[in-house]
Amino acid sequence: MPYTVIIVEDEDLIRNEIEHCTPWEQLGLQVIATAADGPSGAKLINLHNPDIVITDIRIPGRDGLEMLKSCSVDHAIILSGHSDFNYMRSAIKLGVFDYLLKPFDDEELIQALASLVEKLVSEEKEMASLGNHRSESWMIDLPEHVGNHIVDSAISMVTQRFAECIGLREIADSLCLSESHLSRLFKDQTGINFLQYLQAYRVNRSIELLHDPSMNISMICHRCGFPSPGYFSKIFRRFIGSSPSQFRDSNPNH
Repeated sequence: MPYTVIIVEDEDLIRNEIEHCTPWEQLGLQVIATAADGPSGAKLINLHNPDIVITDIRIPGRDGLEMLKSCSVDHAIILSGHSDFNYMRSAIKLGVFDYLLKPFDDEELIQALASLVEKLVSEEKEMASLGNHRSESWMIDLPEHVGNHIVDSAISMVTQRFAECIGLREIADSLCLSESHLSRLFKDQTGINFLQYLQAYRVNRSIELLHDPSMNISMICHRCGFPSPGYFSKIFRRFIGSSPSQFRDSNPNH
């Protein structure tokens, strides 16, 4: 299955060139939608839950970074005609994979996408490997205490706030640390990056709720901190190998 891409760019010429001149199939990618403004882009992202978003920063209706903040976007490539340091810093804080300055050539974008696909493949393997280590109750085995005060505090915050709209930034701010420092320390101490830990913890809680037939998938999704049922299904499948509905149907007595 190719990884999915949504392009948000208000300049028709650039949007069309990216869509029609990039060797998507060779890269293992598929463009599933395009938009010319922020509100339309956000709607498409929330509807399709793409693996990658390519967006300009200055788009009508909503700033590209604001659009990314409001959606479930794990991987993005920013396009901009302005080498504004504040924009770059904000993009880095959002975890944007690359920041390409216009005018960029096709090869720059292709190289950025190829590197991002490598990262996606690696992450997917790590998630599948993590999902293979499960207890008899189907829970993913996750470290709960590693003996490092900062990491143990971060884990505690995840267990308390997983149902909220939180990420590395919010936890790092709560601990008065930089995101990069917490990210490195968390991975060193647990062997898992922070986002994967948070997602796996949410999947574990969802597995508990999937045993309750009175709760539908949408209710479980929001109870566990996933922003949309589509995103919930995508993440659940990467860890467990099936959708939440398929898991529930195949494990009726657990």
